[in-house]
Amino acid sequence: MELGIGMFGDLQVDPVTGKVQAPQERMHQIIEEVKLMDEVGLDFFGMGEHHRSDYAVASPEIVLAAAAAVTKRIKLGSAVSVLSSADPVKLFQDFSTIDLISNGRAEIMAGRGSFIESFPLFGFKLDDYSELFEEKLELLLRINNQPTVNWTGKFRPSLINQEIYPRPVHDRLPIWVAVGGTTSSVIRAGKLGLPVMFAIIGGAPEQFKPLFELYQQAYQDNGHDMDKFQVGLHMHSFFGDESKQVADYYYPIYSAQMNRIGKSRNWPPYQRSQYDFGRSRHGHLIISDANEAIEKILATQEMFGLTRFSSHMDVGSPDHAAMMKSIEIFGTKIAPAVRKALDVKK
Repeated sequence: MELGIGMFGDLQVDPVTGKVQAPQERMHQIIEEVKLMDEVGLDFFGMGEHHRSDYAVASPEIVLAAAAAVTKRIKLGSAVSVLSSADPVKLFQDFSTIDLISNGRAEIMAGRGSFIESFPLFGFKLDDYSELFEEKLELLLRINNQPTVNWTGKFRPSLINQEIYPRPVHDRLPIWVAVGGTTSSVIRAGKLGLPVMFAIIGGAPEQFKPLFELYQQAYQDNGHDMDKFQVGLHMHSFFGDESKQVADYYYPIYSAQMNRIGKSRNWPPYQRSQYDFGRSRHGHLIISDANEAIEKILATQEMFGLTRFSSHMDVGSPDHAAMMKSIEIFGTKIAPAVRKALDVKK
């Protein structure tokens, strides 16, 4: 199982003054953090795309290209690229360029995104939400599979014998699809034989098991090779030396971000009881010391048959030093123990 980190590039917000961290500062911190991920042996890094004042990264491709120059082995991907409001041609070209810079380490994770700001920004209608994603995913896969494309759709000009370059190192890019709890998205990914990353950011992971089973069934029913089957899980995570200490440190940061997002979605104020349940054995948060994290990651792997586990580690933007500590613990303590346990299990 691959172990890695996803981030959105959250900006710190001073709880007293409300001052928002300078994006320039956060950008430099992200590059330092990815460099450390590579050094401690994590398998992949995913960078999100947002078009809001509380996030630093609107163009994951540029951040990943910068990360490619300071890393050697870690895979570099989006988490996610908001495909519905992107041009699949340009997206493929950008990630092919990252792939060439990184010597074959780039991948795309396509998704609908958790916010809608990109739709009016790039001139798309929310009424076309589903159609946009379906059409653009079809075009992206067509481009990935063949260098010369003939294609006609509803939302962009046709392509007639169009050659699309540059091509990636191995001619094709790994393309994942990120899903939440939508049955149709899970079935589509299974039919297409695409790897899926499930985002579990609330409730109990056990509730998602039927969706995992549905995805696997669709994958098998459509004749895809189970030896190439890949499925991942994305969970909010943060690690420290002592479980209660890291939980107490992180709660004000995490809850403040949940409340900022919740205002636009009419969520009730985030409570400590929600946080504590999330951290429990049955919850969706892995905010703990190394031993508790190892146990919970192994439990989710056994439950779902994961081939990839992604820790979303910067919700609310913890202090950079605390982020570096969390990454170090993940890479030097948690990941080796998880790998060893899974090897023994085999």
